Amino acid sequence: MLRTITVGLDGSSESRAAAEWAAREAKLRDLPLKIVHVWEPVPEPMAQAPLLGGETQQHWTERIPREAAEGIGLRHPDVEVISEQLSGHPGDVLAEAAKSAELLVLGSRGLGGISGFMVGSVSLSAVAHADRPVVLVRALEAAADEHELDPAGVPSAATPFRPVILGLDVEHPDETLIEFAFDAAERRATSLRVVHGWNPPPYYAYGMPVNPALHQALALGDAQALTEALRPWRQKYPDVEVVEESRYGSAAVEVVDASREASLVVVGRRIRRSSFGAHIGHVTHAVLHHSTAPVAVVPHG
Repeated sequence: MLRTITVGLDGSSESRAAAEWAAREAKLRDLPLKIVHVWEPVPEPMAQAPLLGGETQQHWTERIPREAAEGIGLRHPDVEVISEQLSGHPGDVLAEAAKSAELLVLGSRGLGGISGFMVGSVSLSAVAHADRPVVLVRALEAAADEHELDPAGVPSAATPFRPVILGLDVEHPDETLIEFAFDAAERRATSLRVVHGWNPPPYYAYGMPVNPALHQALALGDAQALTEALRPWRQKYPDVEVVEESRYGSAAVEVVDASREASLVVVGRRIRRSSFGAHIGHVTHAVLHHSTAPVAVVPHG
């Protein structure tokens, strides 16, 4: 079955920005775009209230996705656009919709400054439970933001893409995650910056004086591990320029800092099937809330 780029739309500015990003991604991948609007049924007494009557329900379940599909079709004539209305809890429904999607795209609300972005409970639930990659797009994201400035220093969607950033744990370098990042960079004809943050193991860090030689050895070991993890992918994607950055410090801080010059940030989420439910790692959680570029969360085993 042909997969789609699926976007969750609720009429908000962040979901409209996500829909525009999804349309551009659909064109890059030569796939249809599916706009999904999820209507969460309200209790019967509320549904009978004048402001929540049939006309309002029809507006939310039909008009918003239909008008969005028409608008995107006009702005992106090369992309096939379809729309679908579903009912249920949005987080659960969107995670289910992701199963037949190449990507699920959702919006995140920008707060500005150092506060980062607000990733709502629906988006976090979809990220935590979806079996396919989920991309979070901030409310003010525009096509030009993903590209280099033009020679006059003006934002432009006609210039080359900014690099794709991959946050990678060299102790568990999953192939699904790495391939997604290389593929994204190749489709954008841009470079791939692979960022790895490392810290000394606890038995080195606690109760020991500073040892420059030990620090240098640990740094070299992590850099070599990063190179080895990427070696087969450099061969598979020879046209992608790869920049390796293994740095001492917080992985989340390093990836968020790199996001300021990125077209897309790629991070992973380890799939855990347990009685405690799904889990988003602390690095991915921090990147989702503070990245200034769209973030793709790739689930892996």
